[in-house]
Amino acid sequence: MFTLLYSDPRFYLINKHPGVSFHREGEEEGLLDAVRAGLQDDAVWPVHRLDRLTSGLILLARSSQVASQFGSAFAEHAVEKYYLALSDRKPQKKQGLIKGDMEKGRGGAWRLLPTMHNPAITQFFSFSVQPGLRLFLLRPHSGKTHQLRVALKSQSAPILGDTLYGGSAADRGYLHAYALRFRLDGEAFSFVCPPDQGEHFLSPALRDCLQHEAAQPWALPWPRV
Repeated sequence: MFTLLYSDPRFYLINKHPGVSFHREGEEEGLLDAVRAGLQDDAVWPVHRLDRLTSGLILLARSSQVASQFGSAFAEHAVEKYYLALSDRKPQKKQGLIKGDMEKGRGGAWRLLPTMHNPAITQFFSFSVQPGLRLFLLRPHSGKTHQLRVALKSQSAPILGDTLYGGSAADRGYLHAYALRFRLDGEAFSFVCPPDQGEHFLSPALRDCLQHEAAQPWALPWPRV
């Protein structure tokens, strides 16, 4: 369900596996249950989350005080988050800004609106991996439900494996929380976690693309929002 990547007296950093729910669903164990049991530590506070489809980096505080610090940092957008996604469709544009309010639709899906009252904001770059497969590096500046999935759907490039938003069927949903950068108690942290599950994420072409295009995502020329 998860892999422990880094342990600090103040927090854990884990790699959540795809297809794992954050909280318990009926008889199915949730990620938090698995972490507390696996690390033999009940003093774990969630400070952000990923949906079931998404794999990758999650921070977990080890005290309520640190949870409050992280909560403030996320609310102030002081934690830089970067995601990877794959699509087998050509986007309307290769890079840029996706911005708009989000509205709940049918069947648990959301949709992007042209209004800007409380918009979801996503920046992205995209790169050709091979014919018929494109890699997206996404940087969200807000934390709306399904924000990245809706953003790529709005660009006519739904995420591979994300059938809720019209993506082609695949062995997994190809969305991964790839990198985090933040400061805690004056100390700077940066983490990069390449995906380790999914046939397309593990392809040599994808690994080569990551190495040459997005090894340090914060170094790319992100325009100011």
